[in-house]
Amino acid sequence: MNVEPTVQAKLLSLAAVDAELNRLAHRRRTLPEQQEVDRLQTERNARKDAAVAVEIILDDLDRDIRKLEGEIEAVRMRADRDRSMLQSGSVGSKQLTELQHELTSLERRQAALEDDLLEVMERREASKADHDHAGARVSQVDDQLGDAVRARDEALADIEVAEQRCRSDREALLAVFPTELVTLYEKQREKSGIGAALLQARRCGACRLELDRGEIARIATAPADLLVRCPECDAILVRTKESGL
Repeated sequence: MNVEPTVQAKLLSLAAVDAELNRLAHRRRTLPEQQEVDRLQTERNARKDAAVAVEIILDDLDRDIRKLEGEIEAVRMRADRDRSMLQSGSVGSKQLTELQHELTSLERRQAALEDDLLEVMERREASKADHDHAGARVSQVDDQLGDAVRARDEALADIEVAEQRCRSDREALLAVFPTELVTLYEKQREKSGIGAALLQARRCGACRLELDRGEIARIATAPADLLVRCPECDAILVRTKESGL
């Protein structure tokens, strides 16, 4: 393919734009700000799970407290009934002895239940402190996550602006090339990632390999408008004064 040397030289500008687009795409994929967002989201999920685990413990303790309070109230009511019967003086001696014995048992039972209730309430107080701490940690990471998301979005916006600029530059450059040259360039870029490169100091700017003397001699004698390719990576080689020919 024969292409004017000045047009061939513009391939370097197109390749530079494509290289910048590749760098921007890589930056988008490996954005540190996105990695920080991912890290904080993972941390938030872990802290939220910890808070939920404490909430479950609190719910269980609340259920135990309600159960103990119900049992204490039932024992108290039974004891109050026995005392009322004792104070009425309407029971016989045998029933009196049974009521006194039952009342003693109820008092012991109530005392034991109240001790259990106190223990559970102390555990709940400790768990409530754990829950408050876990909630504070979730709020803290929420604030950090909000800041990280904003930083990520700003970085993505910057990338989008740069990509849009590159796409506009690319469209303008493509307009100056023959269709056949664009097709060749795009095919090579799809294959190896680089469509064209500078031949500099006898080295291909795409694969970075130095061409042997025979190949350099062949390229040196080729007409200036003849499109030459790298024998190693097949990229279009643009010849300038820096080519060492």
